[in-house]
Amino acid sequence: MTADAGPVKTRDALAARVLERTVELARIPAPTGAEHTRAEVVRRWWDGDGWLPAIDQAGNVWGQLPGGPGPGLLMCAHLDTVFPADLPHEVAVTPGRLTGPSVGDDAIGVAALSAVAAMAGPGPGPLWLVATVGEEGTGNLAGIRHALANAPRPVLAVIAIEGNYLGRVVTTGVGSIRWRVHFTGPGGHAWERAGAPSAVHAAATAAAGIAGLTVTGARYSVNIGSIGGGEAINARARDAWFEADLRAATAAALQDLADRAQRIITAAAGAGLAVKVTELGRRPAGSVAHSSPLARAAADALARAGIGCEFGAASTDANAAYEAGIPAVALGVTRGEGEHTPAEWIETTPVAAGLAVLADTVRQFREEQG
Repeated sequence: MTADAGPVKTRDALAARVLERTVELARIPAPTGAEHTRAEVVRRWWDGDGWLPAIDQAGNVWGQLPGGPGPGLLMCAHLDTVFPADLPHEVAVTPGRLTGPSVGDDAIGVAALSAVAAMAGPGPGPLWLVATVGEEGTGNLAGIRHALANAPRPVLAVIAIEGNYLGRVVTTGVGSIRWRVHFTGPGGHAWERAGAPSAVHAAATAAAGIAGLTVTGARYSVNIGSIGGGEAINARARDAWFEADLRAATAAALQDLADRAQRIITAAAGAGLAVKVTELGRRPAGSVAHSSPLARAAADALARAGIGCEFGAASTDANAAYEAGIPAVALGVTRGEGEHTPAEWIETTPVAAGLAVLADTVRQFREEQG
């Protein structure tokens, strides 16, 4: 038996438990706003693990690894998914792979929190585990925002776990603005009142214009996610709407997109139509330097594990930390693809190494800050 056989055996046992919990959690529907069943499962897990769990007013589940009197490090993963409750939540377990809705985004992230805490051990301040609500879709980061505003002590930093990000150190939070754009007008007969303004025409024109927006010198995306309206094929539409998602890696680029999109919407309404823009969500852009203590700890941990490191950008719970002026990164447990589809999958073999990297990141960061 080698000198490190004991720790390796413990790590593998924790990885096996994480995978079992991933399957259990992923089989429970949890659309944004309806995470309570998953939250109760996590509370039960953490009660058995000894983390003294509690569910806060937002619906987040908190656990704590006690430490010294210093500020706390908050490690989180989100409970909610993009899938409706009536979608079958089946998980296929095959050699080397789990397949099913939310296995990687973010069931395994939530399942990993307790194992990482156990492996990291106590530090100069508490390590808070938070299974958050409201991360996806129109949740608008409600859970993590509530957690940061109500933490028992100052928050030193945030590590957001997204299940399939192993090898990625996300240091840039992609900002987003989400709108529902609603046109209304008098309508009329398609022939007799052919000159009447059509809400559908206006919505289609605005949606196409927004979809064609570009930003020079910055990473961005524009998406028209849903659209509808009209009453009949032979009627000028009285009502039409669409939902838009604008994203950019910098605050300036995001505001530029929003300003130009607003002008397109106003022009599309023209005379005779009313338009209402309702904000469905807003995530601030932000970042930490690759050389920051938190990003460096994550990169060093990956290097020690022999895993390549790629710095990247994404929209995660870490965005709320940037908004609050708190350093944050998003990290992963394993690899996979197909997130936000029912055929999402993750690899099981890298999980043990992914847990060790996360725990090593926590240890190095706390040692340097302690």
